[in-house]
Amino acid sequence: MKKKNNLIIKTLIWCIKSLCIGVSIIFIYNIVGSFFNLNIPINIWTIIIVSVLKLPGLASIIVYMLIS
Repeated sequence: MKKKNNLIIKTLIWCIKSLCIGVSIIFIYNIVGSFFNLNIPINIWTIIIVSVLKLPGLASIIVYMLIS
């Protein structure tokens, strides 16, 4: 039982860290991108993509935003 609780807590901590890192990456990109008139909207989908995939996720969102 203790092992299961430990796994749940570790997973929850990983999710919270990933969300914080994802929001931070998007926020920093928006600050730097404001000089070049580039920005990524902060919504649930962009946060999830960047949280899970990190920099490749950010790169894919940037490419998508430039193409569309």
